[in-house]
Amino acid sequence: MHTVWVRLNAVVFFGLTVLLGLSVLAAISAIGHSTRHKPVVSKLSLNQLRSLKSHGGVDRALLSFDLHADMRPAFHWNIKQLFVYVVASYETDTNPNNQIVLWDKIIEATDEGDANDDVGGKVIHQDNIFVKYALVDQADELRGKEIKLQLMWDHMPLTGVLHMDQQDPSTRSSFLLPEEYQ
Repeated sequence: MHTVWVRLNAVVFFGLTVLLGLSVLAAISAIGHSTRHKPVVSKLSLNQLRSLKSHGGVDRALLSFDLHADMRPAFHWNIKQLFVYVVASYETDTNPNNQIVLWDKIIEATDEGDANDDVGGKVIHQDNIFVKYALVDQADELRGKEIKLQLMWDHMPLTGVLHMDQQDPSTRSSFLLPEEYQ
């Protein structure tokens, strides 16, 4: 006859096996959603360059930008939240590929927005957003460079793998920094 511990072990591990199977099915059900349903970025552009200075041996630019994006298509039943961020990329002689996060926001699946907004917090419609993190180049090579702005986001599911996605590179906006400090 089996003891209570053997029976308890069998029940617990059967339950864990069922839970694992359901988690795998849940992850499989969301495969390909992000390739079929992309958020719509209607505007991401420089609003104002506030300053470009040499600060402690590095170039630092402070700016503001406009962002209009509908993130609702990225959500489905298995997404808990999106981590949305604006990336500035540029090239220098010292470092051929520079990417700097300028601004970020977490959008929860449960975000409802304010009472007057029928689309909730999943639609970003903001003008003149001041950067959270300065555009800094450690080699003093920021002046006169072309800066490209791009919206990127990380999908954080309830179960399954984390993955990143980004705005279509052909729709990125760019601007040119001045040759002299301001």
